[in-house]
Amino acid sequence: MPPDWMLSRPQGLTAEDYESLPEEVCRRIEIVDGAVVVTPALLRAHQRVARRLANALEDVANERFAVDTDVDLRLGDVPLLNRRPDIVVYDASVPGHAMLRPEHCLLVVEVMSPTSMTTDRSDKPSEYAAAGIPHFWRVEDIDDVTRTMTVFRYRLDPTTGRYAAAGVDSDVLSVRDPIDLTIKLAGLY
Repeated sequence: MPPDWMLSRPQGLTAEDYESLPEEVCRRIEIVDGAVVVTPALLRAHQRVARRLANALEDVANERFAVDTDVDLRLGDVPLLNRRPDIVVYDASVPGHAMLRPEHCLLVVEVMSPTSMTTDRSDKPSEYAAAGIPHFWRVEDIDDVTRTMTVFRYRLDPTTGRYAAAGVDSDVLSVRDPIDLTIKLAGLY
């Protein structure tokens, strides 16, 4: 849990404040307009789907791209806007110590959970689009019994600066853009 001083800072957290925090604190929070947003522990199904989809993306990504899960993505410096997408596909030439920024990213994926529905459907996509990230996918309707799920895919429209629907997949995810990938979604569960 973040310390009390961090939760009550009227001017909000700065990038310098955030970077001075211990890693175990940073892994559990996002920063929106300088305010700390504590993220709840994720369900096992959520973690499994994110990990397996990230592995599938990594298997087909060429050497130009790296794939990571649950890493800091700095969308804005002032006020500080720091998100932790479930999956990010980004330029592999970005040094490991460098802060990941929108201009490095090709694709951001959010896996829905009951506690993140509004954020994952509305807030994050508009932030990612405003930052210029070319592709956004949202995985939802993960069903423990049927092992089904739906992937909503979006592509940034350069004229509006917003995401436009690029497809919906519920059995097999088969795409050529931004990465060539075909995978049975039930296999992610």
